[in-house]
Amino acid sequence: MIHTAVLKKEVLEYLNPKANENFVDCTIGEGGHAEDILLKNGPNGKVLGIDLDPQQIVQSKRLQASYKDRIILVNDSYTNLTEIIERKNFAPVNGILMDLGMSSAQLEGTHKGFSFQIDQGLDMRYNDEINYLTAEKIVNEWPEERIEKILKEYGEEKFAKKIAKNIAEQRKQGRIKTTFQLIKIIKDATPPTYWSRPTGRGSSMKSGRGKIHYSTRTFQALRIAVNDELENIKKVLPQAFSVLSPGGRLVVISFHSLEDRIVKNFFKEMGKVKILTKKPVMAQLAEAKINPRARSAKLRAIIKI
Repeated sequence: MIHTAVLKKEVLEYLNPKANENFVDCTIGEGGHAEDILLKNGPNGKVLGIDLDPQQIVQSKRLQASYKDRIILVNDSYTNLTEIIERKNFAPVNGILMDLGMSSAQLEGTHKGFSFQIDQGLDMRYNDEINYLTAEKIVNEWPEERIEKILKEYGEEKFAKKIAKNIAEQRKQGRIKTTFQLIKIIKDATPPTYWSRPTGRGSSMKSGRGKIHYSTRTFQALRIAVNDELENIKKVLPQAFSVLSPGGRLVVISFHSLEDRIVKNFFKEMGKVKILTKKPVMAQLAEAKINPRARSAKLRAIIKI
């Protein structure tokens, strides 16, 4: 599947890149948003692209053919934003973009167990060189109560208790190693009415047309726990605001309510900002139809005063 960056028009509107300005894309992915910015901030404006997933950096190297030294790529965590900017001597920073979603390549092409459409190992790490914790370790070694807690908090899964209990029961018979094993455990722990629920605007993983897959929330919770995603957002937001030049813009795209809540609260609590989005900006119906992942995207933006 070809990855399509979400809210492309809206990102450009709120970042408002101009000639010779510099921008940071904290989650460059396959470079869709970065390329849009590079088309606007020439001839000398630059983009610093960061991604924890080394394969995403490989994908975005295609930009170097057209934009040469105007695109700088760094395989690192955005939680090290301040250090990266200092190391690369990247200044001034006129705008920062954080797109917190996963790309199609990550979901379907990395064999990390992110997708429940393919039988893969339960890894779910973005970068296995700096992270020892895997989804397999969680489902096989964490206490049942702790698994229930992350399914409730990170997945907002209403059957968290039953799913956690079934995981604990099934692992007594042998180690749970693959996505399909876990999917069956989730299905056996939930009622048939849960297997084909209508999808709302917030759904991002589906089974069939207009249906959210019953494994979505469990997979989301495990991925967040493995990569410590929510804590990482809390770590990067103050750094992003600090390195941003006065008049600079910070744009964040989140994909579920927990992320959006963190961003919303941070923007509210910060002084010396102009909030550009009183409510989150969401995809137009036409984009949501073409790109299902855009349905759950929420964009918020501020200007540093």
